[in-house]
Amino acid sequence: MLTWTALTTLPDKDQAEALGLALEDLEPEPTGVGVFEMEDGSGLWEVGAYFTESPDDIALALLAAAHGARPFAVSELPETDWVAHVRRELHPVEAGRFFVYGAHDADKLPEGRIGLLIEAAMAFGSGHHGTTQGCLEAVDKLLTDGTMPRNVADIGCGTAVLAIAAAKVLEGAVIASDIDPVAVEVALANAAANGVSGRVACVEAAGFDHPDLAEKAPYDLVFANILKGPLIELAPAMATHVAPAGHVILSGILNPQADDVIAAYEATGFTLQDRREIGDWTTLTLLR
Repeated sequence: MLTWTALTTLPDKDQAEALGLALEDLEPEPTGVGVFEMEDGSGLWEVGAYFTESPDDIALALLAAAHGARPFAVSELPETDWVAHVRRELHPVEAGRFFVYGAHDADKLPEGRIGLLIEAAMAFGSGHHGTTQGCLEAVDKLLTDGTMPRNVADIGCGTAVLAIAAAKVLEGAVIASDIDPVAVEVALANAAANGVSGRVACVEAAGFDHPDLAEKAPYDLVFANILKGPLIELAPAMATHVAPAGHVILSGILNPQADDVIAAYEATGFTLQDRREIGDWTTLTLLR
């Protein structure tokens, strides 16, 4: 089936969200609309829509002009089984004691490594991105240094690879959350596939905004692999939900953005313990 995409950018979040809502009323109707802060440090917001019928170029042009956006770039995508394509392209990733792999690479799991079976899916976080790898390496370092958290949260969990990793090496409770209901479903499925469904709870929530997350606080370890803006907004909530002497492992941070995130967390009582870069991305470990 052919698919068309229509993409544009805006400098303002509210304008971008308003344009996203307006796109949903187009004819032909898009099959999906997304509004995302771009990860290049530009401050721009990307607005995109997917269509299974050729979109109305005139209607798109009028919408872009009405919302102060750049003209939409419309592209026709070839028929591709993207999941199969990603599976072919993804190779296992070693991150400290952890080994992230898809079912097609199950025979490659090295002896003595902790396997994390994560298939290509609709939710973010296959384990192959530098941010996820950085978080796995960071928790591996904590464990090597003798820290053994007993109460763990994974905020913005995506596929829940970090929550699953924690459940496989720690004895305490693990709770994962994501604002996207699809991600929550994927997280539950992945926990079951990894044999830890009884150890990992998954809830739909923005940040810590869920009664189950509040009830289980304070946490000895919190993962948050999201983006710079939400991480900075979460800093005060982290300070109230993390136990004294507890840790946070933060990623989704472009290298030039790291100092701003560090400053926001130091202002709420955290101290930087570890900073690592993988490609364009930084992962931070901080102690409260």
